Amino acid sequence: MLKGLALTPPVIGRISIGKVVEKNGKRLPEKDDEFTITSQVQNRDGWVNHPLDEQLRKDKNTKLRSIPVRLLFDDPDLSLRANYTMFDRATGRPLCVGNGETCKRATLSGMQSFACPSPQSCPLAEGGNCKPYGRLNVRIDVEVAGSDELGSFVLRTTGFNSIRTLSARLRYFHALAGGLLSTLPLELRLRGKSTTLSHRTPIYYVDLTLRAETTLAQAIAGARTEWEARKAAGMDQAALDEAARAGFALGEFEESEEDGAAVVEEFYPIEREYLDDPSGERVPQSKLELADKLRQKADKSPFPVSGNKA
Repeated sequence: MLKGLALTPPVIGRISIGKVVEKNGKRLPEKDDEFTITSQVQNRDGWVNHPLDEQLRKDKNTKLRSIPVRLLFDDPDLSLRANYTMFDRATGRPLCVGNGETCKRATLSGMQSFACPSPQSCPLAEGGNCKPYGRLNVRIDVEVAGSDELGSFVLRTTGFNSIRTLSARLRYFHALAGGLLSTLPLELRLRGKSTTLSHRTPIYYVDLTLRAETTLAQAIAGARTEWEARKAAGMDQAALDEAARAGFALGEFEESEEDGAAVVEEFYPIEREYLDDPSGERVPQSKLELADKLRQKADKSPFPVSGNKA
């Protein structure tokens, strides 16, 4: 088995609440007020919609704001992984990944461990270089002929509201259902809120709830019945969770360079930075110069833990 390559849940599509659009010759992220379910294929107009996107809408004018889902795993930390993450914006490679206490950082000396003071207190995070970054893998619970029961759709987000809400919901449902998350009928919902920071305009975040027609008692009773039926059929959910846990542990970072490039474009857009020109004018700093600056910063170690390599 290849070392250094994380084995992540098989992905057959994406769930997003925004898109990347071209404005004035630049590709920039744009938020939306509905879900979009896409395939993993892009064309000139962006990501190609998955057939389930149209199937879940009542008509073309309906906004998709809820999606019936089930989880692949009983362990909530396997379904949702969230870290503070800084990417190399030129290559899409992760540079530093932490949890607010410790982090792993790619340096010229190799992979090293340091203290993680969180983005608010870390000099590497200046200018939004480091953000909370979450990945949620779910199965869309719609009957389709020949459906892949281990194939998942991934929802990526750097939204604090989404990450916090999803984390809380997963832990609450895990506790109430006796750990039987994988058989609990759930639903992704898009919610809106306004804050002072949003200047009273709505911002949207993702929530995970029970299905509209299901009570908590009914959902838990159904989850137990299905879990026992799976067990009787020879399915070992505990073994699947352990296989996934071991797969994640194989790599230092979960995101590959290939996926990281798309993540950087959508969630880590280049901030407009400036250099002092000899003429006294301020000129935009190029993407490559900015990426090189980030790499040089990451090679420094302002918060050592022990100096031991990870």
